[in-house]
Amino acid sequence: MDRLLAMEMFVRVVETGSFSKAALEFHTTQPTVTKQVAATEARLKVRLLNRNTRGVSLTEPGALYYEKCKNIVREAEEAESIVQLRQNQAQGLLRIGTSVAFGRRVVVPLALEYMRRHPQVQLDLSFEDRYVDLIAQGIDVAIRMGKLADSSLGARYLGTNPWAMVAAPGYLKKHGTPRRAQDLSAHVALIYSSVVGDEFWRMHTPKGDPVTVPVSGRFRSNNLSAVLAAARDGLGIALMPRYVASESLASGKVLEVLGDHALPEQEIHAVFPSPKLVPGKVSGFVAFLQGRFAEGWWGG
Repeated sequence: MDRLLAMEMFVRVVETGSFSKAALEFHTTQPTVTKQVAATEARLKVRLLNRNTRGVSLTEPGALYYEKCKNIVREAEEAESIVQLRQNQAQGLLRIGTSVAFGRRVVVPLALEYMRRHPQVQLDLSFEDRYVDLIAQGIDVAIRMGKLADSSLGARYLGTNPWAMVAAPGYLKKHGTPRRAQDLSAHVALIYSSVVGDEFWRMHTPKGDPVTVPVSGRFRSNNLSAVLAAARDGLGIALMPRYVASESLASGKVLEVLGDHALPEQEIHAVFPSPKLVPGKVSGFVAFLQGRFAEGWWGG
């Protein structure tokens, strides 16, 4: 027997003065409520209610039991209300996982803005370029790039992460500006080594034809800031996410190369441990992120 349910039924029988009215509230039958109260009396070995044709009345032990049960039921309802309120509101500790470059340049400003809007939220930001097991690491929501593998994780599409090809004006003046994708083979490439197949750059021509160009160079790094620094220093041509190069492009420290060619884009997703019963602090942050990655977001 569910003891709390039995207490709830007993309280409502007392307060409504009727087994049938209590049964209606619990969407059950009168005999079911009667059996619950009788079972409680049998377990306690005491009569709690006097029954007659006019209704029910409390015995002396029943009155004592009723006062205690009423408090217990109220406390249980308050406990559930607190949990549901916390589930539906943006509050508590939110653990966010993201890659290093994207996290530092993009997620941090957004997360700080979210904190200003929601004073009840505390943030714990983790930066990792490797794959992180959300459940094992206790991450509430991760921002991930690329196609998502099928899994039991919850996910929301946020937008796309476009790439750009850049070089310093000095480099282009000295070595010439590529006009076709095939021209890249004669240039010095600054290679971002975290990309699979990094020595082959893929793109589409202005006519939409796919092109794969082998590239080579003396500088490689798995850090985008290092690749950008090498490009700004005139050491070669770099291929990188547009958000990394946006400030340097705006200032003229680097120029766009083959801007009429379509470069790869990555999908951006918010990923969380389960698609069911998503906490308010997670759903609130994801909703905040949605719409922040519309066209041109990388220039902001």
